[in-house]
Amino acid sequence: MKKLLLLLLPLTILAQGPPSCVPTTIVINLDQYQGETSWEVVDTAGNIVANGNSYYNQPDYASVVEQRCLPQGDLLFIIYDTYGDGLNGALWGGLDGSYYLIQCNDTLVYGDDPAFDNDSIHVFVSNACPPVMGCMDPAYVEFSPLADTDDGSCTTLKVFGCIDSTMYNYDPLANTMALINNCDYVLTLYDLIGDGWVGSYLEVTQDTNVSYYWIDTAAYTQDFIINLNSPQLVEFKFSVTSQAQLTTPHCGFKLTNPLGNTIIEVLPPFIQPMFKYKVPTYCGNLCIEKVYGCLDPAALNYDSIANTTADCFYVLGCTNSSYLEYYTQGFVADTSDNSCNTQAIWGCTDTEAFNYDLLANIDNGGCVPIILGCMESLAFNFNPLANTPDTCVPLIYGCTDPTMFNFDLLANTDDGGCEPYVFGCTDSIMFNYNPLANSDNNSCIPYISGCTDPSMLNYNAQANTEDFSCIAYIYGCMDGTALNYDSLANTDNGSCIKIVMGCMDPGAYNYESIANVSDSLSCLYSANCITGPGNPYWLNDECYAWVISVDDYCCENEWDTICQATYDYCDGTWVGPLLTRVKEKKILISITDILGRPAKEEKNVLLFYRYSNGSIERIIKR
Repeated sequence: MKKLLLLLLPLTILAQGPPSCVPTTIVINLDQYQGETSWEVVDTAGNIVANGNSYYNQPDYASVVEQRCLPQGDLLFIIYDTYGDGLNGALWGGLDGSYYLIQCNDTLVYGDDPAFDNDSIHVFVSNACPPVMGCMDPAYVEFSPLADTDDGSCTTLKVFGCIDSTMYNYDPLANTMALINNCDYVLTLYDLIGDGWVGSYLEVTQDTNVSYYWIDTAAYTQDFIINLNSPQLVEFKFSVTSQAQLTTPHCGFKLTNPLGNTIIEVLPPFIQPMFKYKVPTYCGNLCIEKVYGCLDPAALNYDSIANTTADCFYVLGCTNSSYLEYYTQGFVADTSDNSCNTQAIWGCTDTEAFNYDLLANIDNGGCVPIILGCMESLAFNFNPLANTPDTCVPLIYGCTDPTMFNFDLLANTDDGGCEPYVFGCTDSIMFNYNPLANSDNNSCIPYISGCTDPSMLNYNAQANTEDFSCIAYIYGCMDGTALNYDSLANTDNGSCIKIVMGCMDPGAYNYESIANVSDSLSCLYSANCITGPGNPYWLNDECYAWVISVDDYCCENEWDTICQATYDYCDGTWVGPLLTRVKEKKILISITDILGRPAKEEKNVLLFYRYSNGSIERIIKR
């Protein structure tokens, strides 16, 4: 047999030097006849460098993960079955098995065909793992979790925040999405038969937290709420006893996050006992959706849940300018109340006017008054605006200006021959400069620029020329030390609220009822020990809380030298041997199974051992 194996390997491997050790993972997924399966790894000389067997104690369909360190070079992986049907469990009404050999995160041997009769041989090359270059610092965007050799590519520090530009709290400076770090998941257990998981259970592990779940009633499914950290791996392992091996294909499970996403689902009958299913968790991100609405509490359409501004409405009324009510209500309505009833008719509504319109209900400002006058164009007193005839006076030409040298008292029509004096401001840089004046009368007024709007904050009553510098009043608290300081305000309205910092927890010893800004670090919590509150009897002191949790005497009797020594041990200042009290004798009280029922010691069964000192041990004896 060994000679045959040597013929399968390349001759070049005989000239290689002594091999070095390469970490290797071998995965054997068993069928229901575990004791028939074994395997070997053989080198070019026919030597067995690794092997595995004695799987008869494993549960049906168990996933066995073997860690080995193999020499470099060409090798053979051989898997055996003593019965001759391979891992073909489906042939006998069960589930098929499989096997894999993995080096450097690369699967070199694929055992996907379970029907290999008595044995199956695979040739592979065992090589040292090349370094995986990359950024190894998780604080950088370029971080690679697979890297084992730093290549200096860490250049961009992570800045956490909402990186979705469509969200209300989008942070343009962030480059890494801020995620929710903890949430409740729904763990759903399946049972195809609906008779419960008697003797089987699902072990859920995250960090050092381990929980156990099973269907304890006659049901096809059962949901559990479990709290998990995110983003972080969570591990699932399905365990069965020898009595429950036949019900393994009935079981399965699913994990669903609060967003409704299925994180992992293993449906019956494909669950593998003892196999560790590892998946990352996800609770969602910290982005906040935009909610559009009116943000002004004084508006009719104020929306208390809105965070992004939209149009606000304040006054009900007629908003259609084609109706009379739009004008009679003072043009102030911005929200229709269906009060538009009378069609607007524009025209002159003055009964004394020359063009009075009997049908008009809104004056168009076009009324023409009755103007009596001479309507003869050649007369002295011809009035082109007259619409009603009056007495005409003939034209008499001459200088009609009494201030002029050649003023003609009898003339009624100027002949353009006057010799005038023109007085006024002759300074062209003045506000009242008169370009027609030829004699200065000391009446010049200089330009004064400023805000000429009396409703503005910086209105200048002396200004005669608008410089567009007007600033509107913005009322608010202008005290930068106040709780409600408004950085946009320019006019203080007396609304400032003084900041009062203190402990705002009513359960704390030093609760401050007038505080409006929480100073949680100042809260003191009494341990309710015999000596009353005070140092070191505040639960804020982590070392004190630990001392009274491990030594009840220090809380219930007195704070003695042993208590102080234990405290010093906690904060790292103790330099001598740790003083202890007499330990209680540890006596076994009872043994129970996972359901809390009395049990006897038995191999390959998870049992709970309870002792007189209150401690409990979980033990599976092999």
